[in-house]
Amino acid sequence: MSADLGAPAHPIHGPEAPERTSVPAPRQPTSAAGLAAPAAVAHASDRGARIVAVAIALAWHVAIGLPAVLAARAELGAPAVVLGGWALVAVAGAVAGVRLLRGSPLPPWPLAGLLLAVDVAVFVAVGDRQLFTAANWVWGTLGWFFVLALWGRRVVGLIALLTTHAVIALIAVLGHGPDPADVARYVMYVYGTFSLPVAVFVGSAVIVSLARERAAVSAAGHAMAAERDAAERALRERRDRLTLVSSAAGRVLGELAAGQVDPDDPEVQRRCMLAAARLRRLIAESDDVPDPLLHELRAAADLAERNGLPIDLVTIGTPPPLPVEIRRRLADPLNGILADARGWARLTVVSGPDEVVVSLVTPDREGPEATGPPPGEHDDGQVEHLYERDGSIRWAQTQWRR
Repeated sequence: MSADLGAPAHPIHGPEAPERTSVPAPRQPTSAAGLAAPAAVAHASDRGARIVAVAIALAWHVAIGLPAVLAARAELGAPAVVLGGWALVAVAGAVAGVRLLRGSPLPPWPLAGLLLAVDVAVFVAVGDRQLFTAANWVWGTLGWFFVLALWGRRVVGLIALLTTHAVIALIAVLGHGPDPADVARYVMYVYGTFSLPVAVFVGSAVIVSLARERAAVSAAGHAMAAERDAAERALRERRDRLTLVSSAAGRVLGELAAGQVDPDDPEVQRRCMLAAARLRRLIAESDDVPDPLLHELRAAADLAERNGLPIDLVTIGTPPPLPVEIRRRLADPLNGILADARGWARLTVVSGPDEVVVSLVTPDREGPEATGPPPGEHDDGQVEHLYERDGSIRWAQTQWRR
């Protein structure tokens, strides 16, 4: 259980009942998490599209291009060049596909230059009779390897490569003395080599973009819902603590108004100071300041000074962002001792990225009003408490480690 606002971790003698809260401080979603979810969804969508593109390129090259080349080998102008080009593209495409799936694609333009060189060689070597057959495998296959080479880049580069491929094919068709039927078949082949690769290339990019946007909208909606729930819980907790703190202050004021206690009684003064410290801390917890812990400790120190207690507040380092519950466990035990201090006090805060230590030194004195927590070390879960007194000084420390 965690001590409520202003209540000491080890109670000091007084009629106030310990104040408790069982609702933990809500944990807000971080901006990094909000950005990671859309990126993860986009990465998964893009990986699926890469798998499809690699599968199409290699399957088409092996299942359609190779059987056609082997079947028409005797009719090719230079079968060794056509088969050698097929093997070179198969190896380059396999390496490019594996690297693409692993997220480290090959340099695009050297690979594109190799593919265009093979394109020229095959069109020259395939011969007139096999120019428009499946044995001329560059017609249907090369565009897919262009897609693998330029994946993730602008579509303008893919269109430029396909246009170069079409110009090479046109030169080859014109070089064989085409008739109108050859020109019509050329147009049909160029349309096929352009439309499907470009459609897959652009479609995959659009799907990835839509997936990222929808994931971002969903993550933002969940973050807003989480923030709303956390704000509602914090408001309920704050109202509960305000009720308890107001009740403690009301009892002291009621007793004073009814004449049941003496205002000059040190114990009554201590109870008033403690109630005021609790109310002041409750207000300080909701302030939007860079260092909430230091802000809350300064509020307690200011109250002690207004009551005539000279106090030094020394800070070393900057505290990391801490939940309200942790700040309360660090400050509350010292606030109780500070309310009982006489003469002078020294409050020290030493902070690092993974640790915050708050210590308080005051003069020790006899009497029941000076009774503090049991001497020694006490572990309150995430925060450790240490309290010592030797008849000369009282020393208390709270320490948080990540």
